[in-house]
Amino acid sequence: MKRRNLIASIPLAVAFARPAQAADFSGFLTGLGSRARQQGVPDSIIDQALGGLTPNAQVIHLDGHQPEFTLTWAQYSARVVTPARIKDGHAKQAQLRPIFADIRQRFGVAAAPIMGIWGIETDFGVIQGDFQVIDSLATLAWFRNSTFFANEAIAAMKIAARGDAPLPRLIGSWAGAMGQPQFMPSVYLTTAINFSGRGTPNIWTSVPDTMASIANYLHKARWVPGLPSSEPVLIPSGFNAALAGRDHHLPLARWQAMGLHRFANAAPLPPATEASLLLPDGPTGAAYLVYANFTAIRRYNPSDLYALAVGELGRLIAA
Repeated sequence: MKRRNLIASIPLAVAFARPAQAADFSGFLTGLGSRARQQGVPDSIIDQALGGLTPNAQVIHLDGHQPEFTLTWAQYSARVVTPARIKDGHAKQAQLRPIFADIRQRFGVAAAPIMGIWGIETDFGVIQGDFQVIDSLATLAWFRNSTFFANEAIAAMKIAARGDAPLPRLIGSWAGAMGQPQFMPSVYLTTAINFSGRGTPNIWTSVPDTMASIANYLHKARWVPGLPSSEPVLIPSGFNAALAGRDHHLPLARWQAMGLHRFANAAPLPPATEASLLLPDGPTGAAYLVYANFTAIRRYNPSDLYALAVGELGRLIAA
């Protein structure tokens, strides 16, 4: 998942792995091609994918500057939850209302989180990245000595081998995420949906396929219908900030009994609904209650700031 940023399904342990020692890149590619061949990828695809590759210095640079991990919440949210993006999202959601109704019936996922992800990932499909996916993935697999990225490079070759998309079409972010939802190749293979009924899943130019694929991802991540992922709240003066954190769960009624104030437009929820409190910029900054669906969004991108921004943007678009 502009990655950007950190992608769909990259574990934090992988995201912070130490760079590999400078190894022979051509030797690495030979080994990668051998692994792909063992998994059934034809030689013609391997040769086309890996022939002539060199390490991409820009990918290595961007790998160390992921905004979800270098900005405060105030800075990050101001960058990604913008008035222009909210306005564009309003218009696009209105146009897609019939599609969202069908998607909600099939997957149990409402428009808000889908719009939040779509908007932050690619500005509603406008900015899908301009890196060759194989180039990015092979560079990261070598530089980080990462099995994860090596497997993703092989998954990209499998997409081409099964005829879903030719290798030149596999363009995406510096980290190898593709198309309007910024799926990693392995996620595409397991999760992308042909919702429009026109051949293979098309997450590059088909909006219905993109929306349904995002919904399917959240559904597989155990999205709970009718539950928000997060909501802004006010905390009272002198509140014990030690109670904050994703791992500290309390019923909504308990939080309110301690003085947390929900806003008038908050979704009605049962008092027993489990929630955690996040203070992304500390006790003097913004405060949020997060629910089970927050975890589903973090599976898309394991960053609290990303998941909060998805919830915020989706809420404001749906308002």
